[in-house]
Amino acid sequence: MSASPCGVENAAIVASYRCKVAEHYWVNQRYKYIRLEADAPIARITKAGQFYQLKCPTTLEHEPFLLRPMSVYGAGPEDNRIEFLYNVTGVGTKAMATLLEGGHMDIVGPLGNTFTFSANYRRILVVARGVGLATMAPLIKEASQAGVDITAVMSARSPADLMEKEFLRGATADVRSVFDADGTSSVEAMEVLLRELIEQQRPDAVYTCGSHRLLMLLQRVLSDYPRITAEVAMEQRMACGMGVCLSCVRLFDCDGDRKFLRVCREGPVFPIREVVGEVEFG
Repeated sequence: MSASPCGVENAAIVASYRCKVAEHYWVNQRYKYIRLEADAPIARITKAGQFYQLKCPTTLEHEPFLLRPMSVYGAGPEDNRIEFLYNVTGVGTKAMATLLEGGHMDIVGPLGNTFTFSANYRRILVVARGVGLATMAPLIKEASQAGVDITAVMSARSPADLMEKEFLRGATADVRSVFDADGTSSVEAMEVLLRELIEQQRPDAVYTCGSHRLLMLLQRVLSDYPRITAEVAMEQRMACGMGVCLSCVRLFDCDGDRKFLRVCREGPVFPIREVVGEVEFG
């Protein structure tokens, strides 16, 4: 299931899994890593770009009502292993942060589609900020295993927030780091950098996640390079995660016909050139 044309619904084998919390720890002051062991071999059916709905626990301070959508950070090598990297920021994730190793969590998925990727690519360019690095980490792994060269433009507030090691997870890449703290992550500076990289390296595909500002910038830059595959894994608030509640619809340009599509069902991966609108989603 790769990024689909406008209006094409993705079929997925979706189930609920009871998982044991095998590992759970702070990566830095904002992000936590959690490794779950499911009661079934889910790693083989989970693809880069997909997500799960997680049932966060109820605590004395936090009572999350809805399941929380979370992109897959890693799956395998064990058949029942799945990993998430998340920003502890709201009611659900604050409650989730209290889970102890040895405890349990229920998850539903895998949901959504995956990135378009070919082992015949020579090089890919990934542009990530914030939680976007967790979403694209499985794609980095796939490209590395296929011997495809990787260029990673990583944007963060400061060097302390970058998490380069967590993003690459041992993969070799040409990393370009930009920060809010020194102004190198500004739209103007990023546009110069991205145009230089594309001109010099001629990537076969460009991927992004985690920032609406970067999405709009890439859409503008890539209009000059129509042959490059360009995709975004969209971050959007969701309720059901299965396309029923329509809370995650976004506007897309489908061959000149504008349509509202569900990020959870027709996405979350979409062609960058089809995204319409200036509404912030991450």
